[in-house]
Amino acid sequence: MIVSGSPIDAFLRYLPTVCLLFHAVMSSTSASSRGALVKEKGPGKPKKPYPLYLGGVAASIAAVATHPLDVAKVRMQTSKDHSMLRVLSKSVKTDGIVKGAYAGLSASLLRQMTYSLVRFSVYDSVKNHFEKTGGGGPVPVYKLAIAGSIAGAAGGLAGNPADIVLVRMISDVNRAPAEQLKYKHGVDGLVQITKQEGFSSLFRGLTPNVTRAVLMNASQLASYDFFKRGLLKTGYMRDNMLTHFTSSILAGAVATTVCSPSDVLKSRIMNSSANLTIMQVVKQSFAQEGIRWAFRGWLPAFTRLAPNSIVIFVTLEQLRILVDTIRAKSA
Repeated sequence: MIVSGSPIDAFLRYLPTVCLLFHAVMSSTSASSRGALVKEKGPGKPKKPYPLYLGGVAASIAAVATHPLDVAKVRMQTSKDHSMLRVLSKSVKTDGIVKGAYAGLSASLLRQMTYSLVRFSVYDSVKNHFEKTGGGGPVPVYKLAIAGSIAGAAGGLAGNPADIVLVRMISDVNRAPAEQLKYKHGVDGLVQITKQEGFSSLFRGLTPNVTRAVLMNASQLASYDFFKRGLLKTGYMRDNMLTHFTSSILAGAVATTVCSPSDVLKSRIMNSSANLTIMQVVKQSFAQEGIRWAFRGWLPAFTRLAPNSIVIFVTLEQLRILVDTIRAKSA
């Protein structure tokens, strides 16, 4: 559904829905310390939930590892350059290796500790609900997609302000020197945007961002579980790092393709200081580039998302194993 008008209109439209989802999730998990329940091997005895922050930590580690590719993707989406290597080399030549390849890293970490923390915790909670209501059997793939969509909506709303700062910090080099924003770090960006453009500006691009987040999580989280379950069913693979790696890379390919159009729209709207509607950006993009606009930055997006997915899911699985080990020793 397309929401036109000011960013605050989109914010107010999404707010009641997300608040209800948040209340439902928190209510369903309050008896178990607000985490996703997992089951013990054997008789199905529930054990302590995993900490909510695990998803945010895993995503933050992945963000550090793949941030230069995120820089290339956003700068390609907000400029006329079609070469990933040329964009990265130009950034390094202009600003040096650290500043050029890791521009906006603080905003990226802020985004992961809002967006990813919320999406993983909500996804696990909704999936757990489906497992309990389904009698404990495997959750159908369409329900996994529903869980991912709900998680994406909640995470997209939570991470929108940091996402705006991230896009602007990365693409600042594409602006004329006199027009550059020069945010010091992620929090400074939030403060400056609020002061200069008003609080509602923190939710600019909310519609394409939430749309992208819904598509991303419905495809990435659901397809990861789907591929992992399918690989284990073959009998040739076990629940180990190789299976996690393979499932991650397949999930990354699916998510990149599904999310590319909304990802481009999100970057272009967030990079603009004008209150452009989605349809205005779409019409302008089609007029200037044809259908190619929808997949601008696909290669750096996949090049980023594939290793990003690998690091996130493999790290998350290892963090869960670590938590289980610590709990077993302290029991």
